[in-house]
Amino acid sequence: MTNDNGFSDKLKAGVNKAKGEVKDQVGNATDDKSLQAEGKFDKAKGAVQEKIGETKDRHTDHR
Repeated sequence: MTNDNGFSDKLKAGVNKAKGEVKDQVGNATDDKSLQAEGKFDKAKGAVQEKIGETKDRHTDHR
């Protein structure tokens, strides 16, 4: 396990959330339900990654 204090997970979370928002909005604008679903999945994935990063931060703060 790397000692990045969850930073890389939070960075990935931000990227996935942003990518997901773009896909969701473009899918909404073009009525592409598949693209909207991909966007929602990416946003959910980002939320999970963010929680993992926060958990790593808490874990390393208590060492």
